[in-house]
Amino acid sequence: MEKKIPELAKIYSSFAQGTKVYTDQGACQKGCSFCCTDAGSIDTTSLEGLQIQRAIKALPRARQTSLNKALAKNIRKREKRETHPCPFLLKNRACMIYPVRPFACRRIYSNHVCTRENPPQVNRQVMDMATQSIRALQQLDDTGYSGHISFVLHMLDTPAFLETYLAGEFKPEAIMRFGKSHGIIINKMMI
Repeated sequence: MEKKIPELAKIYSSFAQGTKVYTDQGACQKGCSFCCTDAGSIDTTSLEGLQIQRAIKALPRARQTSLNKALAKNIRKREKRETHPCPFLLKNRACMIYPVRPFACRRIYSNHVCTRENPPQVNRQVMDMATQSIRALQQLDDTGYSGHISFVLHMLDTPAFLETYLAGEFKPEAIMRFGKSHGIIINKMMI
């Protein structure tokens, strides 16, 4: 998995460079958090989740404890199909894991300030480039999974899943019931 981290960074960088002409004109800025609270699912691949998990472990113990509670609450809310803010959103509306945020967060921007009545407006070319980047992410993480960030992190906290994943093995039957009930997608099936 370690060899894949630089490739992940290349996918992020390629997308950022290819969309810069559009995103530079966007209304998004630090503290703008509509997409973190109202705009849908914050998805990640298991490879991205692994990076996020490492970032969490580097946080002070008290922050880890409160974050783990927030992730558990997020899972309970999502299981009830309720919208809930991203557990990584700080009180000042900044992202706690911004340097390792998943691609789902990197691809979102809007041409105007968003509200519930006026959701994000994204350029079609950016959406097309995002689709290509998602395919590249899923191919890179071909023995992994994609889904809501809280559920993927939950799987990575399960020792049996983590061990299998880090060994590069692929056992979708081990997570099939959890995956179906929580919208986890097997990346090999998406490619």
